Amino acid sequence: MQKRIISAFAAAAVLSSLSTVAAAAPADLPEPPRDSDFYFNGAPDADVVELGRLLFFDKVLSGNLNISCATCHHALTDTGDGLSLPVGEGGSGLGVTRNTGFGADAIPERVPRNAPPIFNLGAKEFQRMFHDGRVTTDRTQPSGFFSPAGDDLPFGLDNVLAVQAMFPVTSGAEMAGQPGENPIADAAAAGDLAGPDGVWAQLAERLRGIDEYAKRFMLAFDLRSRDDITFVHAANAIAAFEAVTWRADNSPFDRYLRGDKGAISKNQKRGMKVFYDSKLGNCASCHGGPFQTDHSFHAIALPQIGPGKGDGVTGHEDFGREQVTGNARDRHHFRVPTLRNVALTAPYGHSGAFDTLEGIVRHHLDAVSSLNAYDTSQAKLPPRPDLNAIDFLVHNDLQMRAEIAAACEIESIYLREKDIQALMEFLHALTDTSTIDLRADVPWEVPSGIPLAD
Repeated sequence: MQKRIISAFAAAAVLSSLSTVAAAAPADLPEPPRDSDFYFNGAPDADVVELGRLLFFDKVLSGNLNISCATCHHALTDTGDGLSLPVGEGGSGLGVTRNTGFGADAIPERVPRNAPPIFNLGAKEFQRMFHDGRVTTDRTQPSGFFSPAGDDLPFGLDNVLAVQAMFPVTSGAEMAGQPGENPIADAAAAGDLAGPDGVWAQLAERLRGIDEYAKRFMLAFDLRSRDDITFVHAANAIAAFEAVTWRADNSPFDRYLRGDKGAISKNQKRGMKVFYDSKLGNCASCHGGPFQTDHSFHAIALPQIGPGKGDGVTGHEDFGREQVTGNARDRHHFRVPTLRNVALTAPYGHSGAFDTLEGIVRHHLDAVSSLNAYDTSQAKLPPRPDLNAIDFLVHNDLQMRAEIAAACEIESIYLREKDIQALMEFLHALTDTSTIDLRADVPWEVPSGIPLAD
């Protein structure tokens, strides 16, 4: 939520004007999402979606057969995991009960960035994936997409969401495992993604060897034999499942935009005014559009916690968008997230530093002061002494913290307490209530036969 500095004199005037804030709708509200805004806006292929659902929850896609996509993006945890930073391959348990593993199987590090929710990523306007946007649509590339795989990215991927699904399986910390543990981990560590013995080929071979999967792939994609199955098919199926199942565009705010003026309360309308009015909260300057994001990248002085992404002198910093562009001006910039279902998807920020929605909202009001006053106890991180020792290394270093503060682009703003609370109520109006209970999205079993529970 981009803000501006208000002087003491101007603040008095703002206080006066706020007392007369009307509940009337601002003139620049977005159009409500339409079916045509989404992939699979007609009748989706049920066989492809069901195949994607099974793959999403199946640990067969991990090097050591011990973690699935759903572990960090589970239906029971609102398509996230409830942790500040995920516990990837080697841990056990789900959500906030997940531990860091034991003995030789213990994780070597936390996953460096928060697991983002998946709601509405089947909308066509979501053309950049990951917190740093390292996967994006790019028609100048042979595959049609820019990604860490470069020219090795295979052809045939349906959309950028399918491209995103190609990469968690290649990460040692997330799904592949550590070198020496399994052949997939060895290939991932060597950077062999697309070769005949690369990560994607090995996973496709695994899937071909499971009769039920072979039948499902051939049916869903009209393949002649199991030998035609590739990991591209798997990624396309996973993307179809995510896009169709976790579409969330029937919130009270959506119904209001579609003409039901009683769908949101008077105080939510007041919060909507604060959100959209450029003279008040001005949140829509970054969180505009049908899904409350403009898909841009900004530095907002979020606390850096966890192992980092290998940046800086210590290697524990995370320079964000700069890792993709190579431009130092993009340092500490991260993608503006959608705010749909935001009340369900704590913790917040690329590092998951804020455990409550109100906490991240108040951070935006005075980001640098919030950074310096950050209470580290709110971070949701399964404890382990060696990991704890580096979790706040960057944050506690005054020079590194000052560099994050110096990059901050949002300026301070004053809002009255009643308007902050109204804003909070409006953010709750962005929740599609049909997505609160997602238990039906979880299969009882998967074709590999690997138990879903640890």
